[in-house]
Amino acid sequence: MSAAMLHESIWYDRPKYEQAEAHYQRSLAGTFSVSQSHGSPVKASSFSPVQEIAKAREKIHQTLSSAPTYVSAPASGDARIAQLEEENRQLRKVTDELKNALAKLTLRVTQLEKGGKAQSEPASAPSKQDKKAKDGDKEDDDDDFDLFGSDEEEEDEEEKEERKARLAQYAAKKAKKPGVIAKSNIILDVKPWDDETDLKAMEAAVRSITCDGLLWGTSKFVPVAYGVQKLQISCVVEDDKVGTEFLEEKITEFEDFIQSVDVAAFNKI
Repeated sequence: MSAAMLHESIWYDRPKYEQAEAHYQRSLAGTFSVSQSHGSPVKASSFSPVQEIAKAREKIHQTLSSAPTYVSAPASGDARIAQLEEENRQLRKVTDELKNALAKLTLRVTQLEKGGKAQSEPASAPSKQDKKAKDGDKEDDDDDFDLFGSDEEEEDEEEKEERKARLAQYAAKKAKKPGVIAKSNIILDVKPWDDETDLKAMEAAVRSITCDGLLWGTSKFVPVAYGVQKLQISCVVEDDKVGTEFLEEKITEFEDFIQSVDVAAFNKI
């Protein structure tokens, strides 16, 4: 029989193979699973889009519920913005109030300035009237002027004379009062002809010069060179009465003792 079936073209087990292939394709798609214990196909849970959508929604819900707390930050930011807007409104309100107060103050100052001017104008009017009245009085005085003189003119002349006398007395007192006398301290170097000159006699000759406003002071002998010494003598003079030229002329008159005279120092006192 087996030999006969080799020549048969009929496939008796074709439905089983087709069913197995279908089960295999379904298992790949996830709709069927093959039992390892029995080896027979077991129908798995059927694929349902509704269930998958429900699972996705559940996962999204879990993710949102487990999100960190910083998600509420935008709410706090909105609160901060609202607070800043409220502060801005308050600042605008205060600014408007200050503007209104400044406008009222400016208006008040303007009214006061206008009122002051209005008060000053009536006050100035009486002054003009007083001026006219004074001018009228002056005209009346001019009308009463006596062309032939009066006792008042004589009194004025007496006052002038008395004033002149007082001024003359003041000038005389001022002239008698001694003023500040300008004085100077002068140091003179008196040089002899040679070392044989009698220095004591030369000093006595210099001190013999006397005049009003001249006062001789201390003196000493200072070596010059080769045994020659000079006389250095000081004096106090009044600038208005005695000068250096006068002293040089008087000292050089003693030709027997003195060769030359120099001014070593000149200081105002």
